[in-house]
Amino acid sequence: MSSKKTVILLLFFTFFSILTNAQEKKWTLNECVAYAMEHNISIQQSELDEKLADINRSDALAAFLPTATSRGSHSWTIGLNQNITTGLLENQTTQFTSFGVDVGIDIYNGLQNQNRVRRANLAIIAAQYQVTKMQEDVALNIANAYLQVLFNKENLKVQQEQLKLDEKQKERIADLVEGGVVPRGDLLDIEATVAADKQNIITAENTLLISKLSLAQLLQLEDFQDFDIAESDYEVTESSVMLQSPDAIYNKAINERTEIKIAEANLAVAEKDIKIARGAYQPSLQGFYSFDTRASYADQIIGFEPDPNNPSSVVGFLNGDSDLPVLQPNFRSILGGPDAILDQFDRNKGHSFGLALTIPILNGFSVRNNVQRSKVERERAELQLEQQKVDLERNVYTAYTDAKGALKAYEAALSASEARQQSLEYATERYDVGLINVLDFNQAQTLAVNAQSEVLRTKYDYIFRVKILEFYFGIPIIQQP
Repeated sequence: MSSKKTVILLLFFTFFSILTNAQEKKWTLNECVAYAMEHNISIQQSELDEKLADINRSDALAAFLPTATSRGSHSWTIGLNQNITTGLLENQTTQFTSFGVDVGIDIYNGLQNQNRVRRANLAIIAAQYQVTKMQEDVALNIANAYLQVLFNKENLKVQQEQLKLDEKQKERIADLVEGGVVPRGDLLDIEATVAADKQNIITAENTLLISKLSLAQLLQLEDFQDFDIAESDYEVTESSVMLQSPDAIYNKAINERTEIKIAEANLAVAEKDIKIARGAYQPSLQGFYSFDTRASYADQIIGFEPDPNNPSSVVGFLNGDSDLPVLQPNFRSILGGPDAILDQFDRNKGHSFGLALTIPILNGFSVRNNVQRSKVERERAELQLEQQKVDLERNVYTAYTDAKGALKAYEAALSASEARQQSLEYATERYDVGLINVLDFNQAQTLAVNAQSEVLRTKYDYIFRVKILEFYFGIPIIQQP
């Protein structure tokens, strides 16, 4: 074989191996939860709220900085205006440019800026708790969906195994019918049983597919056709949390649960809102500074010269004799263009600065109403905290009761399954010697299969109930390696 063909074959097998591995990837529970933490839309929305809270804190901090604004204007005045050189009204166009800068700073405003910063910090903490709460909820939902897929997988195996047993029984009965040992009706009955088994398998496959789809949607997977999970065998063990009393679990949960921390943070935010609103009752003091300058584009007088059109004017008479007038020479203005713009800006500049004190006297009760509104919101936050505590206590007791009940149901299902299995073995022995018909035997098989399915259902239900109880006790849904 040539080296070129060897390289092509190696590339082909490498690509095939990568493709096969990609299709055969089995997701563990930890991988599912970790993936959801990065891609779940609800978590991403909560993280955006956290970013907004951080931006709001930047706004609160920026309120301590001075404000600075610049302004400028250039205007044209067209029409009848006074000529500044002649003092006469004339139709003319004049231009004027002005420029200024204003700077202001809050010196005191009832500590509102300081309280806004403190409020913004608390809002960030509340947003962070909200992200954590969303992550916990998503992890809990994924664990439930993951265990549901595991149950459906195990249930499908039970149905498939039952089909194999019934098909073997069908072959055996067919041989007995052919030998004339049993009637043909027994063969028809077992064929109907095999058909029912195949229908049960189709139902189990569809249920498994739907549960996989639900889990893939929680993970925000685009390519969910080949999605599958690792077939982990979760052992049923009594959790140490089950040895705790409901009161002990609640007392630990009330100090660690995220929803309580969110409610407490929201209450602290409401307290700061009251302080901010009350700050408007106090006087405020601001410092200010302004710089202004201007320039004109009008002609200006730069000198005078004798008026050739009117050289002199009579201002009086000598000795009251009209023949001896006293003459005064007349001059006219010499006009020139405007000074350089920069020179005018430099010559006309001015500064002003000072302090401005504002004392609220009457403002339509807006400050009072804002304070009252903030107090109402604080009461709402207090009630929300109390409600969260009540809900948490109810949820803890419910989770504890559900976990205890699920354990008892699992133990009862195990006992029932063992009894049904012994009953099936006894029915098999009796059927082999012809003491019962095929209908009674099939009924014993069906009851045994149902008992196996009930064991699986109660097993995964107990595992999930325990995870919920551990969740309230502060144990994460997944254990970090």
